[in-house]
Amino acid sequence: MRLDTHCHLDASEFDLDRDAVIARAQKEQIQAIVIPAVNAGNFERVRVLAHSFTQGFYALGIHPMCVQHASEQDLHLLHTLLTRHRSDPKLVAIGEIGLDYFVPEISQGAPRQKQEFFYESQLALACEFDLPVLLHIRRSQDMVLKYLRRSQVRGGIAHAFNGSMQQANQFVERGFALGIGGAMTYSRALQIRRLAVELPLSALVLETDAPDIAPAWCHDNRRNEPFQVAEIARTLALLRGLSESEILFETAKTARRVLPGLAGLAVD
Repeated sequence: MRLDTHCHLDASEFDLDRDAVIARAQKEQIQAIVIPAVNAGNFERVRVLAHSFTQGFYALGIHPMCVQHASEQDLHLLHTLLTRHRSDPKLVAIGEIGLDYFVPEISQGAPRQKQEFFYESQLALACEFDLPVLLHIRRSQDMVLKYLRRSQVRGGIAHAFNGSMQQANQFVERGFALGIGGAMTYSRALQIRRLAVELPLSALVLETDAPDIAPAWCHDNRRNEPFQVAEIARTLALLRGLSESEILFETAKTARRVLPGLAGLAVD
């Protein structure tokens, strides 16, 4: 079973050929594409998009890089929509939420205090609605973990994981899987490749983060797409010395565990 647990399919990069992108994913037998929201302006867009094709699922949340222009009213809207759609089988998580300490705060990002307020508030919503979370953790793993220790959130996925083995184990101990995708396909990504090989498969899920983090074979910085999950799985199989079918089976089982909304998908 091929699952893309993190894909911004609503992004403007797909506006001209989104149907063709979905068709290519279906041709590669991608059986689920999870589309996370990033701000209040695309909450409804990701929901409608996920309902437009069989393999679509979605998450609602406010991305740390969008916090700069967000207000508490956006959190109230998020609460309202989570209440309204809590029985929607396509809603599988709260996300993309978290912290980003990579982007310079003054010129492009939100101050840490505001990021942390929105992150903590959304963790509380995840607990209230008993939903897992899709975490953004760029240069912020330790602080993301600090807030998780204070929370009773049910787990989820640490998206685009690039931390240490110690940090990886701390996320896993708290019921999270680690998302790996295009970055793992680069031979120079030694730390990510080491984690991909040494961590148990029960800790890993596949993702693309499309249209971003294009894999190594997408030359000239071409757009990433969800169909690339198939080749990402083959790369992980080669690194671990396992069959592609075993990689797909185990990572799908993990995804269904950490995102129970996907549990209805049959593992093959």
